[in-house]
Amino acid sequence: MLFAILIIGVFLIIVATSKFKLHPFLSLMLGTLFVGIASGMPLAKVVENINSGFGGLMGGIGLVIVFGTIIGIILEKTGAALRMAEVVLRIVGPKNPQLAMSLIGYIVSIPVFCDSGFVILNSLRKALAKKANVALASMSVALATGLYATHNLVPPTPGPIAAAGNIGAENFLGTIILFGLIVAIPATVVGYFWATRVASKIDVEDFGDDLDYDEIVKSFGKMPSTFAAFLPIVLPITLIGIGSVLSFLKVDGTVASFFNFLGQPVIALIAGVVAAMFLLPKYDEETLTKWIGAALLDAAPILLITGAGGAFGKVIKETGIGDMIQGWSFIDSFSGVLFLLIPFLIAAALKTAQGSSTAALVITSSLIAPLLPTMGIEGAVPLALVVMAIGAGAMTVSHVNDSFFWVVTEFSGLKVNDAYKAQTMATLMQGLVTIIFTMILWLILV
Repeated sequence: MLFAILIIGVFLIIVATSKFKLHPFLSLMLGTLFVGIASGMPLAKVVENINSGFGGLMGGIGLVIVFGTIIGIILEKTGAALRMAEVVLRIVGPKNPQLAMSLIGYIVSIPVFCDSGFVILNSLRKALAKKANVALASMSVALATGLYATHNLVPPTPGPIAAAGNIGAENFLGTIILFGLIVAIPATVVGYFWATRVASKIDVEDFGDDLDYDEIVKSFGKMPSTFAAFLPIVLPITLIGIGSVLSFLKVDGTVASFFNFLGQPVIALIAGVVAAMFLLPKYDEETLTKWIGAALLDAAPILLITGAGGAFGKVIKETGIGDMIQGWSFIDSFSGVLFLLIPFLIAAALKTAQGSSTAALVITSSLIAPLLPTMGIEGAVPLALVVMAIGAGAMTVSHVNDSFFWVVTEFSGLKVNDAYKAQTMATLMQGLVTIIFTMILWLILV
């Protein structure tokens, strides 16, 4: 009965979000209340668990999400994201335009939401396709899949951070970033191959009067230097990495303590914000208030969804469903590496049903969190691979109920049927390759 209540609660969230278009925050809260009350939990305890679950998760990762969003907005508005794209194009060369687009998406989507990243780079994508004389659909899928890979797998993107917080891995963000960067590589590669082998055969509208590549680069005006453009991303990732290594090696001393402090995700992201501030063209109300305000507006719904996911997870944990599921005989069949299939399939079902990758990451991590201790899954590497498995499911698949699907479709001039062949099938391949690669890593490292 308890398991049935949980299934109904998840079903209510999906229906409210996808059919009635209710915001995921309210859908999650309604589902949380239903599970808590229907499971027989005392009403006062339901309220207590909602408050503690919401506040506890926000205390661990809320500021990280905010600072990461601020960095993304500044990179977007100052042209730093375009500078990064231009640098990649120079390195890869015009003879490999799809590969350039895949790499650009891989890098830019670490701090910038994939929807925004595609819009920012749209003119560059079209101009480069025209210059290289390659199919526009091919360039679109290469860029979209590169953006999609790191969006679902690499902090400080909110989805992976929320998943880490829900399963109690917020102290292992350095490890999760490292694995996210690694696991996103095969996801990006399969997207590139899909772009060159399948999407390249799809015809779209003519280019029209778009500028050519050289004119697009000139139209950027004075862009930040390469060092300044990459620093807001590289600096926090490096600091978190150093802190994680020192903690793993249990190094003591004043210097180690100082770098452990700098390696705390909140401090590292603050350092990234400071580095981003040097990108600002001027320091006035427009940049210091309105730009930062826009970042806070972008962060607000993510924070609310994440916090609601924390409340959902806390209520689920307090129902005791984790202990109950552990007693089921078939669970033994999903021990070890096979356990990764559980979060993958749940996240894939949620993603396909309601469209949001972030919501799929949040809800799935809330659902499986009670299972992890009972399955003996703990420590940096196993928990990081669980986040990767959830991210793989959250990729599978992007279709008409996903805003990113429509961004790619509309800006690329793709027909919906062609978008299914190009974008939706590409994301399916990305999800499958990602979970397979994650399972291989588990067999090697755990």
